[in-house]
Amino acid sequence: MQFEKTMDKIVALCKNRGFIYQGSEIYGGLANTWDYGPLGVEFKNNIKRAWWKKFIQESPYNVGVDCAILMNPQVWVASGHVGGFSDPLIDCRQCKTRHRADNIIEDYNRENNISMVVDPSNHEAMVSYIREHRIPCPNCGGHDFTDIRKFNLMFKTYQGVTEDSKNEVYLRPETAQGIFVNFRNVLRTTRKKLPIGIGQIGKSFRNEITPGNFTFRTREFEQMELEFFCEPGTDMEWFSYWKDFCVNWLYGLGLRKENVRLRDHSPEELSHYSKATTDIEYLFPFGWGELWGIAHRTDYDLRQHMEHAREDLSFFDPVKNEKFIPYCIEPSLGA
Repeated sequence: MQFEKTMDKIVALCKNRGFIYQGSEIYGGLANTWDYGPLGVEFKNNIKRAWWKKFIQESPYNVGVDCAILMNPQVWVASGHVGGFSDPLIDCRQCKTRHRADNIIEDYNRENNISMVVDPSNHEAMVSYIREHRIPCPNCGGHDFTDIRKFNLMFKTYQGVTEDSKNEVYLRPETAQGIFVNFRNVLRTTRKKLPIGIGQIGKSFRNEITPGNFTFRTREFEQMELEFFCEPGTDMEWFSYWKDFCVNWLYGLGLRKENVRLRDHSPEELSHYSKATTDIEYLFPFGWGELWGIAHRTDYDLRQHMEHAREDLSFFDPVKNEKFIPYCIEPSLGA
């Protein structure tokens, strides 16, 4: 009840002061879409300018880009998004609502102080866990769920005058891939050596089930992403560096330390491309939620694009006379 009162006050304040409005409000709105008003857009732009200044302009390592939202569909095939970027969805047979199976389990474990982690890629294990613990439907409290089905999260559209499979393109689900495919261009034109970071700010889109917590995790969101390329062997040092750098930047903005925590992913949680991942979480009125993810992506993305595009994205070190594929540390902030 206290949570509802707090969120109601925050939403009302944002609307009344001109920070955020419901999207398409005069037509009844559209679920989980929000428009930023006069004060809201200034507030958001101030944060973006502060991030750009600190992470790009003041950094001796980093440069910026601004990549297209629409990309060649083969980019998303190479990155694994076409084949594997999906949510494990489960339907309640009683009330016909649809939920993310991993979210149901996480919420249940949190409420019951259970530390066990169920592998979100193992659908059979998740279904068994839900049934064995009789985890209820968040909407009606029932216990009659379907099996898990995978649902791709990318928004699909068409480029050109005809709507057929040859003209299919996707709204990008992350800004990172635009950086990876331009890695060679940036090295060539800036003449920089490793380590080098490439950052950008831009819109991304994910057609996922959203938690309904105001502007937290909506289908259209803005990212401030940095892909930091370094020599293998120095990667964990840089991973620690960027964790500290990011959290200290948040403290500098005025976030209280008691409302911020760093949570390392367990081996079961790690993405297939990740050597290590740490989430910077914030204590929202609805509980702890991810604010920033720092992921060690190894050389996965560059290697994938090398194989699919058949282009050389390796780096040659003239001092050591060695050629290698850089490792990548990704601090990804989104809202």
